Amino acid sequence: MAAKAVILHAAILAAAAFVAAPAFAQTNDPNLSQKQVDCLNRTTAAGADCDKNGGDKPGTGSAAGGAVFLPALIVDLFPNPPASAAPPTPTQLNGSPPPGGSASTPATPAPAPTGPVTPPTGLNLAAPPRAVTGEFVPDEVLVTVAGDAAAVQQIANAFGLQVRSERQSRLLGNTLVRFGIPDGRPVGVVLAQLAADGRTLRREPNHIYSLQQAAGIVNYAFERIALDSKQASGENVRVAVIDTGIDDTNPALKGVIAAQYDAMPNVPIEKRDHGTSVDGLIAGVGALEGMAPGARIYHARAFEGGKSTMHVILAALDWAAEQDVRIINMSFVGPKNDLLGIACRNARALGMVLVAAAGNNGPKAPYGYPAAATSTM
Repeated sequence: MAAKAVILHAAILAAAAFVAAPAFAQTNDPNLSQKQVDCLNRTTAAGADCDKNGGDKPGTGSAAGGAVFLPALIVDLFPNPPASAAPPTPTQLNGSPPPGGSASTPATPAPAPTGPVTPPTGLNLAAPPRAVTGEFVPDEVLVTVAGDAAAVQQIANAFGLQVRSERQSRLLGNTLVRFGIPDGRPVGVVLAQLAADGRTLRREPNHIYSLQQAAGIVNYAFERIALDSKQASGENVRVAVIDTGIDDTNPALKGVIAAQYDAMPNVPIEKRDHGTSVDGLIAGVGALEGMAPGARIYHARAFEGGKSTMHVILAALDWAAEQDVRIINMSFVGPKNDLLGIACRNARALGMVLVAAAGNNGPKAPYGYPAAATSTM
């Protein structure tokens, strides 16, 4: 089954003029510690009722029917450190991803509230409370808003929320706001309350997404994949990779990295193995030549400790779209999220090919997200 899946995966990506082998990603860890949650920009939420325009693939209850499964040997190319120690709580991005593809600088944080936020009273639910599942930041919601900064603050005041960050999202087409919930209300209740305000267009939890843990690098992986790099070329193809940080001094990446962006600049980079391996597998030079030699990598760091949040991933996707890339590689899996589905669909409409990890739980397992969306491969 693994060999057949490799051939299928290679054939699909060769049709896109290069082969990108995304790392495996697991479904969410139900035992995520509060410390880990706090490190993830305090931006996560999971919701089962996120399918308004998410664009599921047919048969999402099973990974059969044309799903792309990479063999376990490929996972060995992507060593990711055990998430034993979560990074400190970062300040979230506030503002648009920087243009031009250069490394980002820490954005100005949203201003702190001048006084205690008073929980509103008498708010009616416009819909039943959302059934929120999966891993998510327990005191935040993500909302797209039709309006300016003044409208965002009015919404925050009306619903007893804090504006933790706001920026214009290219792929979502509106202002993306990260609201904090200071009074302990459940995320599902706040999402239902916000539905009463017509200025809130999409309302989602801030989900947490995971990279696959792996043991180490194996030297025979390319032989096992049976791909002759001389028959595949990624010459001058712009490929975005959303992953961990990278070691850009690694000889395998010499001349390969066109630009880098840090979507979580206030979180220290502790490990760079996973992102380095993915970039090398795609376009590496030297002894282990990548599967798309000549491709130009636009690398967005959006993971630390094997985890990231929807808010951070959306910033990385927006940056990739600004770089006019042809392909986006997403080696992660997490809960279904309407905002992620919309961003992927709009990226596809702009001509980008999105390659996502289907998950590594076997052919009987459900698709993971974003791989389950019709806009991804």
